[in-house]
Amino acid sequence: MKLNDGQEKFVSHPIRSLAQAYVYYNQCCPFGIYLDDKMIGYVMVIYDYDLEVYNIWHMMIDREYQHKGYGQMAMEKCLSYIKTKPFGSSCKVVLTCNRDNFGAMHLYGKFGFSETGNMDDDEVELALME
Repeated sequence: MKLNDGQEKFVSHPIRSLAQAYVYYNQCCPFGIYLDDKMIGYVMVIYDYDLEVYNIWHMMIDREYQHKGYGQMAMEKCLSYIKTKPFGSSCKVVLTCNRDNFGAMHLYGKFGFSETGNMDDDEVELALME
């Protein structure tokens, strides 16, 4: 999978993401995003037991499949999965995003995510109350 030029700064490398999924196996679930039999992206859902909140991590769609609705479909699936409370009870979902990642910011806004005022390095925290 590849990103468009300049997008690498917005998403962790898939190998790093899989390593994190392995380390946090008791609170994390990685998902491949497929079109038929071809993997076109990935996303991870992790639960923070200390804060009792779900996080969406490392969402990525291959550059050839961006702007075709796959990110929106993946987000719908993530939120449906989170509603089943697979790791713990929480009505809050958070994620972080670089403000310059206009496509992602637009997508998250469509789902009702809004800025919390918190920052994580160069990314803003966005939250959704379910």
